[in-house]
Amino acid sequence: MDNGSKRHVFIETFGCQMNENDTGRMLSFLKGNDYSPTDVPSEADLILVNTCSIRDKAEQKVYSALGRFKRLKDKNPALLIGVTGCVAQQKGSVLLEKAPYLDMVIGTHNIHNIPSVIKEVSGKKKRVSLTEFYEEIKAGEYSSAAKGGIKAYVNIMRGCDNFCTYCIVPYTRGGEVSRPAGDIIDEIKTLAGGGTKEVTLLGQNVNSYKGEVSFPELLRRAAGIGGVERVRFVTSHPKDISKELIYLYGEEPKICRSIHLPLQSGSDMVLERMKRGYTARGYLSKLELLKNLYPEISVTTDIIVGFPGEGGEDFKETMRCVREVEFDGIFSFKYSPRPMTAAAAFPDVVPPGIKQERLEELQALQKEITLEKNKALVGKTVKVLIEGQTKRNPVEVTGRTSCNRVVNLPSPRALAGCIADVFVVDA
Repeated sequence: MDNGSKRHVFIETFGCQMNENDTGRMLSFLKGNDYSPTDVPSEADLILVNTCSIRDKAEQKVYSALGRFKRLKDKNPALLIGVTGCVAQQKGSVLLEKAPYLDMVIGTHNIHNIPSVIKEVSGKKKRVSLTEFYEEIKAGEYSSAAKGGIKAYVNIMRGCDNFCTYCIVPYTRGGEVSRPAGDIIDEIKTLAGGGTKEVTLLGQNVNSYKGEVSFPELLRRAAGIGGVERVRFVTSHPKDISKELIYLYGEEPKICRSIHLPLQSGSDMVLERMKRGYTARGYLSKLELLKNLYPEISVTTDIIVGFPGEGGEDFKETMRCVREVEFDGIFSFKYSPRPMTAAAAFPDVVPPGIKQERLEELQALQKEITLEKNKALVGKTVKVLIEGQTKRNPVEVTGRTSCNRVVNLPSPRALAGCIADVFVVDA
């Protein structure tokens, strides 16, 4: 512990890149409140659980974490404990009722209010739930987001207007609101000035950005900033992929040759029930154009198995799509009903055992495809942005290619932040 006025905060983060970025924002706001981060919960004066509620399993992790931290509060009553993120937004004051030792609940639109909430909780010895939605991005919400590091996430928008029948995001993140382009560019310039080489533009549907410029133009401006070597973006919605964006890959070399494009299902019936707004063939036609123009592009996706009403033939259609595309990687999940969503009321539930069988079959196929994709790089020289040492070996460094493959190399001379030519010897 510091001898001065410094206090310590421990944040446990669940979920997506948006949540990771939100954690960075929280740390930035708390730094101005004399909090420094710690990796040891028992050393903390403040513990925050930054939550995800996209699936039931993720939500259950929150309650498990809170149970662990309750034991620390039993030993140290002055310890403050808070829940932030999507579960906080979804549950609100109910969390305070379920966990009497919880001091604060802070929703997704109120991260910038954390310092004032802590002051209120500490000074008045009261418990606070703050889950108000804002229809516009307030000044200062993202001004503390910029921080050092080889790579950085930059929020360009928040929320979602699509209301896919399985997804809770519109209810926990609100409707789509875009940040002013000038604010985004200023943040990236600050990051670049601090040594950041790669920025990833973030949004629930990042390519539906509606600022003063188009999304492709925003990418161009980000790539034009001195010091920035690579620009990525996640997550894209297939219905919003424009030809302007597709052709931008060929016009701007700093745009990484990778894209995450959630398919969710290869069955048109399932896609319609999910309210995704495209067909499997429409999805594949966009990928065909991308791959014809840029054969080396890496494509990753999300797939849900066991959605209500998914029959054996529907699942086979998903597997056919996976074989046809040969994705570089898949984030795959068993469907779990979420509160407030339309699909939670669908009656034709797929049995848990069948969901598990389908997930294992899908993952086994993808494992084979990924290995073959990696083997195809053996004997080639690739450009790797070095990120730092690996966790398993102090003389080994790690980084990523433009197509987002992780490369480990025994080269202590390679400096973090440099882009190295690396000869691949094994996969």
